[in-house]
Amino acid sequence: MPGSHEGDVPAAGTGEQAAARLSADCERMTAEETVARVLRTVPRVALACSFSAEDMVLLDMVMAIQRDAHVFYLDTDLLFPETYALRDRAVARYGIPGLVRVTADLTVAQQAWRYGDDLWARDPDACCALRKVGPLEKLLADYDGWITGIRRDQSPARSRARSVEWDGRFGLVKVNPLAEWTADQVWRYIATHGVPYNPLHDQGYPSIGCIHCTRAVEPGEDARSGRWSHFSKTECGLHAGG
Repeated sequence: MPGSHEGDVPAAGTGEQAAARLSADCERMTAEETVARVLRTVPRVALACSFSAEDMVLLDMVMAIQRDAHVFYLDTDLLFPETYALRDRAVARYGIPGLVRVTADLTVAQQAWRYGDDLWARDPDACCALRKVGPLEKLLADYDGWITGIRRDQSPARSRARSVEWDGRFGLVKVNPLAEWTADQVWRYIATHGVPYNPLHDQGYPSIGCIHCTRAVEPGEDARSGRWSHFSKTECGLHAGG
């Protein structure tokens, strides 16, 4: 079974206490050590890869440790062409035999027929629920843990993220190996290891989501201010506070 090794004690599947024990074990570990420990001890764990800068760092770490690790991405069918191109570059570089494409039950055309055109412009929460949160919930039902690229300094909603925590919403261990990292550390890793990244990052897009709901940010703006910029919304609903 991917992610488990003989002799390890599963850290997930027994709830918050197991997550707390794993969190204590990883408290003084580096991001790489945390990733290695989780891949070794959590029976069914997957990396959530949006192909952001942070997720590309984690993908590089995961592939260096376990080439057949499960990796998934949420394909809303509304991602930037640059994001799809980066996905292809990542597959060419790492192989990623465990890559899973997660999609919504409705195509964009079916969604428009049922809910009206451009739902994202009228009710972005509903659109995210259909194209992101619902599909993620179905996928994570088959896992004991997931690895994300959350950093505490990305937004107030993420400021209390721990390296390892219990995700009560989805009922599994949530691992945020880069929780304490800064943006500078992320980009230093990318430069040092030659990790491919989305060229939109060089064009004023620190956070990249769907094409209709993401814009470049102006100097001095919050890193996530380019997401759903005409709404108070800053999270798609996958993480705490969203």
